[in-house]
Amino acid sequence: MFIINILPLFAEPLHSPGWGFRIDLPPDYRYSGGDGKNSFSFTSETGLAFDLAVYQGHYTSVEQMASDVGRALGNRGENSSFDYHGKKAVIMQLDFRDNADKNSRKTGWGLSIEMAKPEMERAASGSLPLLLALSYGPEGNDSLELLKLSVLDSLSPSAAENRYPGPVSDFSYPRGKKVMKAVAGTYLDAQFGENDAEAAQSLVDREFAVLKRYAASGQWQEAWIRFYRAIYRDSWERLIDASFQLERLWNAGSPETGPAVDDDIDVQNREFAGLALEWVQSFIYERDLMGSDFVNLVTAIQEGRGDCDSRAMLWSIIMAQGCIPAGIMVSRDYSHAMGLADLKGSGARFPGGKNYMVAETTTHVSIGMIAREQSDIEHWLAVMFE
Repeated sequence: MFIINILPLFAEPLHSPGWGFRIDLPPDYRYSGGDGKNSFSFTSETGLAFDLAVYQGHYTSVEQMASDVGRALGNRGENSSFDYHGKKAVIMQLDFRDNADKNSRKTGWGLSIEMAKPEMERAASGSLPLLLALSYGPEGNDSLELLKLSVLDSLSPSAAENRYPGPVSDFSYPRGKKVMKAVAGTYLDAQFGENDAEAAQSLVDREFAVLKRYAASGQWQEAWIRFYRAIYRDSWERLIDASFQLERLWNAGSPETGPAVDDDIDVQNREFAGLALEWVQSFIYERDLMGSDFVNLVTAIQEGRGDCDSRAMLWSIIMAQGCIPAGIMVSRDYSHAMGLADLKGSGARFPGGKNYMVAETTTHVSIGMIAREQSDIEHWLAVMFE
């Protein structure tokens, strides 16, 4: 059953406990129909639509489902098969006649993909369930094309993809072979996908274009949070080896001081967070006032550069991959961002972010310190990822 809080706007990703998939829709998408179990439809204020349907036993493959759906729609677009995180998938270019107006057409993108179910259920049914997702709207409005792609890319067909690049990103920029790259400011090398930096920047640019659509609306906070959630999800797997290498370095101590010996996990976490903070504070400060003003996190960790939100997000992911719950706090009024983490000890905390400790990533100050002129909590927005 798809348990959904049917509100006019969605501020959180929507999750199906029964089927296991998740979607993270822009804030103006509304639930508009479906049986609430196997089919779901959403529409936006811009006239776009997003449809989801789960099929089990109807089709023998994702290719057959995509082909049959295409014929039913009278679709003129092409289908392309690919492998998505071990699941067979088909990306569908949509171009079909509008049933309500035969003189106009709908365009967009679709996805036919395998889902994951427990082996017992798979054995009983004899087949994997398949998920169909369609993101489309009236043709001729190029400014909406990135929004259509963003919606489809927000889909996680199972919990395994909640921390993995979305299906559109993975299709457009396959991770490719593994390559070793230097980690900025250290003697470490870490493993990345050969296309990770380009893919990560493409997602940042696309999601920033989507974010700008909501900048002047009453939904800007929800849109801003969704922007960072998309980057967090896309970046997690790309950074996992580099984060591991850094965690091992900082928890082991330097060659001069030897390994850490303190058995107090709270003290160790605080020391680890402080070393990670000193590292991102050493980055080259960089802004792009003509673009997204966000250096993708793969480039940031390899080249040691970025603005406040790039650094805060990178720090929070390193914390989370080190089993320290973390997030970020952002302020439109202060044009600033900082990290948040669940750490013990004294220091400034943000009540709106689970009372986590703050981390200033662009000035060389200790963890838990915040400038007095930026300390008004009313001007900050917490972005929590877990």
